[in-house]
Amino acid sequence: MNKLCWLIVRSMCLPCVVCGLSANSTVLAKEGLRVATFDVDASPPVGSPLAYDPTKEITEPLSCRGIVLAPGDEKPIVLCTVDWLGIANAAHQEFRERMAVATGTTADRVSVHTLHQHDAPRCDFSAEAILVEFGHGGKNYDERFCRDVFVRAADAAKTALSNAKTVSHFGVGSAEVVEVASNRRLLGEDGRVQHTRYTACRDPDIRALPVGTIDPLLRMVTFRAGDEVVATLTFYATHPQSYYRTGQANPDFPGMARNALQKQLGSPVIHFNGAGGNIGAGKWNDGSQGNRQVLADKVLKGMTEAEAALKFESVNNSPFLWKTAAIALPIGDHLVEDALIPVLKDEATTGPNQLTAAKHLAWLRRAKAGITTDIGCLSLGPVRILFMPGELFVEYQLAAQKMAPEQFVAMAAYGEYGPGYVCTKIAYSQGGYEPSDRASRVSPAVEEVLMTAMKKLLADEL
Repeated sequence: MNKLCWLIVRSMCLPCVVCGLSANSTVLAKEGLRVATFDVDASPPVGSPLAYDPTKEITEPLSCRGIVLAPGDEKPIVLCTVDWLGIANAAHQEFRERMAVATGTTADRVSVHTLHQHDAPRCDFSAEAILVEFGHGGKNYDERFCRDVFVRAADAAKTALSNAKTVSHFGVGSAEVVEVASNRRLLGEDGRVQHTRYTACRDPDIRALPVGTIDPLLRMVTFRAGDEVVATLTFYATHPQSYYRTGQANPDFPGMARNALQKQLGSPVIHFNGAGGNIGAGKWNDGSQGNRQVLADKVLKGMTEAEAALKFESVNNSPFLWKTAAIALPIGDHLVEDALIPVLKDEATTGPNQLTAAKHLAWLRRAKAGITTDIGCLSLGPVRILFMPGELFVEYQLAAQKMAPEQFVAMAAYGEYGPGYVCTKIAYSQGGYEPSDRASRVSPAVEEVLMTAMKKLLADEL
């Protein structure tokens, strides 16, 4: 008997601090797991804003792609990833809702992420509305283009679902990616950040410093219908920039590796960026343009080795669960509306500072309105995949693996992009860019909130 269990847990959270899972869970036994994939072009038009510059050309198309999982007759789960810098606030919510309507599910069963490339668009309808309000609109976001991608992706997911295939097996594998990831935050003897080794680092002395804390493994989950591979999911934690500020939209080295693997396999590959907020290629990358292909080849090698290491088991009798928790992320003390509005009103404020103030105010207002952030966990047999918000530190990914040491734990971060960097508690006392008032919109209490939620999502009991 092909038995799949479907679990949805919605949380009731204490304001801004503690997340709890609701006791009113629902369990439904169903037969069969159908899988479909979709992929649409997410490249901006020439002239449309990338994260830092207008688009001059498309050197390699950007992609919005994903997988739809339909257990029996129950409502599907949609997992989507986009070659953009980030999707935040009202835009993230709208995209999930459009996907939900198109596939006949609900928004809490849709998880949308980005790969965080920098020669790629931003998307935040809430921040753009604030910029328009103060006369600064149209410089950072192209709402019409973003919505066009949302609509086409939702339509593609709907069409794909109608042609979904029943899978018979799933496989898991992993492999080390060598000389790509390194920690960006290098501490001095006083325990504070002495150097930040970004994704490109020209200083040979800083490049020579130790790799630091990373997760070196690329993880892979593959779905198969008989001998046919239906979809492959990959997960690897690092900032994806080799170099940027070119005006040339491209998926950078993780996207290049993904595309190469897909061509190699002849079946869809959906890649997710793990908890790479404090991880980059800086130790191995001086910013030379030739390094983009070098880094892509190294990631592809890890993907190929993970594929060779796949161990398959039958979907029959494998428990299938989807849990979600709606959490209130604690707001940083520096987010004060009365301080942000004068920045937006001041005509002498530079564009980057206007944008930062708008992003801060957008996140603050949504928090004040009681809008929570969904995180999710997909379980299939021994597989546990966590779907997380923001530019998450790798320590969260490593902690999740320790929480479920007997399981195959993968993580997709860069979901709801509104909070910006999501650091560990200690990082906020260590200085550096990531926990700065400019980069992070949450407080040090975020660690306890997320760790508690992850632990409950990874727990086997209902």
